[in-house]
Amino acid sequence: MPPSDLDIQHSAYRWLQIHGDQAVAKARANVEERRRKRDSEGADFWLRIIAAIGTLGEPPTAARH
Repeated sequence: MPPSDLDIQHSAYRWLQIHGDQAVAKARANVEERRRKRDSEGADFWLRIIAAIGTLGEPPTAARH
């Protein structure tokens, strides 16, 4: 069973806390390692983490009146 979106968000937040500016680079390295091992589910997990990290850095949208 694949991790839920909430699990991915929590993992991305924690990964970003631990690795800071290097979080995406380290996650990309994990994608490549999983691909080398032919672990497509593992690679997909890390791709979802990378996407979630991207959304964590975005400011909230302004309310529209």
